[in-house]
Amino acid sequence: MPKQVTDDSFDAEVLQSSTPVVLDFWAEWCGPCKQIAPALEDLSNELGEKVTVAKLNIDENPMTPSKYGVRGIPTLMIFKGGQVAATKIGAMPKGKLFEWVEQNI
Repeated sequence: MPKQVTDDSFDAEVLQSSTPVVLDFWAEWCGPCKQIAPALEDLSNELGEKVTVAKLNIDENPMTPSKYGVRGIPTLMIFKGGQVAATKIGAMPKGKLFEWVEQNI
């Protein structure tokens, strides 16, 4: 199950995480965000040992997306050791999502 992250918990949950974090910037009104939600759920279930999957609602938490220059959603970022290791904008098929994550963690 993806972890819900807020502006307040971002540092502790993402930047200080001991495992890489795949962070999904999303919003309730975003159709493509809903399309990739099941794939992110699978990612969390299947790769949960190696990576943390987290979601940040941009409407409720505006500070973090603006800090990282998020312009379109869904935007996925992989954080490793407190740094952005990779970024993907837009929805993608589950296979591509898994491939992208495994290449970058």
